[in-house]
Amino acid sequence: MSLPPGFLEELRNRVSIADVVGRKVTWDARKSNPGKGDYWAPCPFHAEKTASFHVEDRKGFYYCFGCHAKGDALGFVRETENVGFMDAVEILAREAGMTLPARDPKAREKADAQSRLAGVMEQAVQLYRLALKTSAAQEARAYLDRRGLRDAALERFEIGFAPSARTHLTEALLAKGVAVEDIIAAGLAIKPDDGGAPYDRFRGRIMFPIRDARGQTIAFGGRAMDPNARAKYLNSNETALFDKGRALYNHGPAREASGKTGRVIVAEGYMDVIALVGAGFADAVAPLGTAITPDQLALMWRMADEPVIALDGDKAGLRAANRLIDIALPLLSPGKSLRFCILPQNMDPDDLIKAEGPGAMAAALEGAKPMVDLLWAREIEGHVLDSPERRAALDQRLREALAKIPDLGLREHYKAALRDRRQALFQSANTARKPGPAGRSWRPKGVPQGPLPGTKASALAQSDAAQARLREQTILAQCLARPSLIERAEDLLERMEPSTPELKEFLACLLSEENRSLDQGDLHAVVAARTGRSLDQMLAPRPSWAQQDEETALRALRMDVARHLALVEDATAEAETEEDLRQDADERLTFRQREALVAKEKLARAHLDEAADQGADERHLSDHLQNLLDAQIWVKKQR
Repeated sequence: MSLPPGFLEELRNRVSIADVVGRKVTWDARKSNPGKGDYWAPCPFHAEKTASFHVEDRKGFYYCFGCHAKGDALGFVRETENVGFMDAVEILAREAGMTLPARDPKAREKADAQSRLAGVMEQAVQLYRLALKTSAAQEARAYLDRRGLRDAALERFEIGFAPSARTHLTEALLAKGVAVEDIIAAGLAIKPDDGGAPYDRFRGRIMFPIRDARGQTIAFGGRAMDPNARAKYLNSNETALFDKGRALYNHGPAREASGKTGRVIVAEGYMDVIALVGAGFADAVAPLGTAITPDQLALMWRMADEPVIALDGDKAGLRAANRLIDIALPLLSPGKSLRFCILPQNMDPDDLIKAEGPGAMAAALEGAKPMVDLLWAREIEGHVLDSPERRAALDQRLREALAKIPDLGLREHYKAALRDRRQALFQSANTARKPGPAGRSWRPKGVPQGPLPGTKASALAQSDAAQARLREQTILAQCLARPSLIERAEDLLERMEPSTPELKEFLACLLSEENRSLDQGDLHAVVAARTGRSLDQMLAPRPSWAQQDEETALRALRMDVARHLALVEDATAEAETEEDLRQDADERLTFRQREALVAKEKLARAHLDEAADQGADERHLSDHLQNLLDAQIWVKKQR
C-alpha cells in the first residue's frame, strides 16, 4: 500500500521516539539528559549492562555504539514487535491519533509529482539568488545592507530577489525545460482566469526560501521593495508541498540547535529570525505570516517543552500573545507550556539586538514570563475591579479560560496560581496603609491587620486550629452529601482556605468544573483518589442533611461557611492580640483584646438568632449556642 505524500513525515513529527523506545528500555539517569532530548540505555537488541544505546529525540533517531543498530521510530517498532512496515505505521498512527489513509492507487503518481515540484523550487532558489547580484537588485542590496545583512547571512539563508518584470522567473524556468503546469503547481506563477499567459507570483521582492524540517524548499516569502505595494510580505500559496499552518521558517536548523540549548525562540518574521541567528540564537523560528496554529505549536513542542514566544513590544504584539493563549490553553499538558518574552515598547528582536546587543536579548529571554502571568494580565488589564459585580465578572472570565485546559491536574494548578494573584490584588487594594500616630501604621476601620510574627505559634491559634479543621471537615462532608448545592454556595466556598493539604485537595475537587456533572458516588471516588485518603477518616457528616429540602440545606450550608470564615478571622485577631500583649502589654492593647472578645460574643449571638429564625435543626442550634457560651466565658474572664 502506498501512503499519501507527507504522511510519514507528519507521523514522525507527532510521535516521540523517546516515548516509543522508553516502553522497551530503562533509561540511564546518569547519562541521559531529557531536557535536551538526549537518552541512553542498555541496548534492547543485544545483551549488555552498559548504556551504549543512544536516542536523539529531537532528531528522531536511535543508534547503538555496541551492535550498531540504528533507525527511527518506525524501524524500532518493526524490530522490537517483529511486524512489517505497514503494521508499524498503523501502530504508531494509532498512538499519534492519526487515521491511516485508505489505499490510494495514485499515491506513487502523487509522490513523483511532489518530487518534481521540489526540483522546480530548488531551481527557483538558484535563479532568485542570481538575480540578487544583478543591477536590477541594486535597491534590494542597499536595503539588506541597511538592515545589517552581510554576505554570510545572505548565503546562510539563501536570500534572493524577484525582479519586477512580469514573467522573469517563468521564462527562465521554461528555458530550463520546466513545464508551465509545474511552475503554476509549485506556486511560482499565476494563471489568469481569462486564459492569458501565466505571470510570476513574486515581483519586485526580496525572496526568503522556506524549507521544511528535512531541508526541502517548500515555499517562498517575499518582502516588497515598493512602499505602496498591496502586501508588504507575501507568502507562497498553499500547494502540494506547502501548508503554511504546518510549517516554520528556519525549522530544520532550529531543531538541531534546540537539541543543544533545550529551547526554541519563536519570533514574528523572517528578519527577526535572521537577526536572532546572527546574534547567536540559532534556535529561532517564525510562523509564516499568520497567527500560530495548533500544528505549529506541536512542532515547537517537539523541539522544546516551553517555547519562548518573543513578541514585539507594541499593542499588536500583545494582541498576538492574547490570541495565542486561547489557542494554547486546550493543548496544554503537564510539562508542555509556553513562556512569553515581551520586548521593550515598539521594539522587535532585530531592533533590540541592534540597539543594545545580544546581551540585552539574552536578558529578555531569561526574564520570559510563564503563560499564567499573561493570562492574568489579560483578564485584569483595563478593568476596574471596585465592586462585587466587576470582581464576579473577572471570576467568570477566568473560569471560562481555565475550562479550556483538558488536564484536570494542570487546571487545578492554574486555578491555584490565579487564586493567589487574585487574593494578592484584592488584599493590596483593601489593606493600603498610611503612617499613624506614634509611628504605628494605620488601616481602614474593619480591615484586619496582617498576622504578627509568632501569631501562628500562639496557644490560642493552635487551639482554634483544631476547631477550624473540624468545621472544615463538616462543611465538606455536607457538600459531598448534596453536590447540587456546591455551585450555589461557590462564592463562599472559594473563600475558604482549608488547614490541611488533604482538605485543600478535597475542596479543589468539589469546586472543579470537571466534576460538576458527577453524582455523589462518582464524586466520592474522585475525591478519595485525589486526596489519597479514606474519606471516613477525614469527614464528620451530618445525617440530617439527607432529609432536608434543597433550600433549607442551602441556607444551612451558607450559614456554616459564613460562620466558619468569621470565626477564622476572629481567631486570627485574637491570636494577634495575644501576641501583641506578650510583646507590648500596655493598656491600649488590653482594651483592644476586650473589644475583640465582645465582638465575638455579638457575632455568636447573631448566628444563634439567625439559625433560630430559619428553623435550623437541634444540632445546628446547639452548635451556635455553644459558640455563644464560649464567647461569653472569654469575655467574663477578661472583665
